[in-house]
Amino acid sequence: MVVTMGKKKLADEETCCYGSAGAAGGVDDQGRATELRPLALSSPHTQAFHLAWLSLFACFFAAFAAPPILPALRPALVLAPTDAPAAAVGSLSATLVGRLAMGPACDLLGPRRASGVASLLAARRRGHRSASSPAGFVALRFVTGLSLANFVANQHWMSGIFAPSAVGLANAVAAGWANVGSAAAQLVMPLAYELVLRLGVPVTVAWRVTYLLLPCALLVTTGLAVLAFPYDLPRGAGVGGGAKTRKSFWKVVRGGVGDYRAWVLALTYGYCYGVELIMENVAADFFRKRFHLPMEAAGAAAACFGAMNAVARPAGGVASDAVARLFGMRGRLWVLWAVQTAGAALCVLVGRMGAVEAPSLAATMVVMVACAAFVQAASGLTFGIVPFVSKRSLGVVSGMTASGGAVGAIVTNRLFFSGARYTIEEAISLTGGASLVCTLPLALVHFPRHGGMFCGPSTTAGGDDEDDDGDDAAAANDDHGDYMLLK
Repeated sequence: MVVTMGKKKLADEETCCYGSAGAAGGVDDQGRATELRPLALSSPHTQAFHLAWLSLFACFFAAFAAPPILPALRPALVLAPTDAPAAAVGSLSATLVGRLAMGPACDLLGPRRASGVASLLAARRRGHRSASSPAGFVALRFVTGLSLANFVANQHWMSGIFAPSAVGLANAVAAGWANVGSAAAQLVMPLAYELVLRLGVPVTVAWRVTYLLLPCALLVTTGLAVLAFPYDLPRGAGVGGGAKTRKSFWKVVRGGVGDYRAWVLALTYGYCYGVELIMENVAADFFRKRFHLPMEAAGAAAACFGAMNAVARPAGGVASDAVARLFGMRGRLWVLWAVQTAGAALCVLVGRMGAVEAPSLAATMVVMVACAAFVQAASGLTFGIVPFVSKRSLGVVSGMTASGGAVGAIVTNRLFFSGARYTIEEAISLTGGASLVCTLPLALVHFPRHGGMFCGPSTTAGGDDEDDDGDDAAAANDDHGDYMLLK
């Protein structure tokens, strides 16, 4: 009785909270925001939005804190030429494992709790893991890579608090602003290291202070803030009784793993976000070696790639929602294919420009920034489609797609960037070629009520777009489709 009353009281408080936001407009009948208003700080939807992207920002900062200060880490840890690529693969492998686990965790615990716990666990393991050898450095990067599992929680949370009309934009902006954490690491870490040295800290200690303490502080602060936030989802977003909410855990997992569209999106994401992961790991080294830039300048040049996330990924979300209003799901698919293909072609060009006898730094950076814009916009476009694949297994599908980015980066790293078979310029061009090929399977994706790139809808009402969880004729006739989180 006490437990029931406690749950009812919490539900009433949550309804009241979101109801007050709805009074100001911009909220649908399930309590989801119908538009993204980043400056409406009194809205719980906006508060959750800012907490989600700031938490993920800290994770990206921590995960990419090592590459920009490798010149300081190499002599301190006696790193061999193969140790840095091995550490990058370790970080990406941890990202893969974490994201696969985070999908079901979000479906079971809720994205807010899963996100906060993941940040704190990553900070704890990072704080207790000593890096005094090459093996310790690889292990440390593996531990930090686990924090990027928070991307799945971020997208799951945004898909729960924003309606279909705004979910593409909300997912893209939250992820895009968070991804800037990698660019911030490229800029801040070399400067922080130099500052610590100027304060008189010995070289043997300076890199530890910079590399271990700063990322840990960010992870702990944002993780605690997320856990302190009192709400997971708006009222009505999959919370409550009914047969739909009593689906077994394994049925939720099978619903995602058994949907071929989730696998195609995972492959596609592997060569848009996967390309981004590769570039953020090698860009600083590329500029140092090819243009003989010092550590700070190379970090600043490499930061341009990650910094494009602030506008490019949100632009992908805007484009996804905009074309959906005109052409439905078919528009989302076509634009994703076109944008990712352009990004892949530009990636090939970056490598070719770096391979010429006397490359121009300015021209190479212009092409790299253009490549970043298209690649990151494609990531935003991908997660404009993900929420419509399966409403019951959204966490699993999000986890599979997000893990695809890590898989793509791992495979590409092992094929092209490990060993001495290819130069870094050739490896970048080959990465772009792989992206061109792996974007083609998008033509196979088909939604019965909305169609695919080359085929129209196969049904006009009801249908199984979202696991046969309902026969909503209104949703069938809505170009956006609809989804609802089920727990």
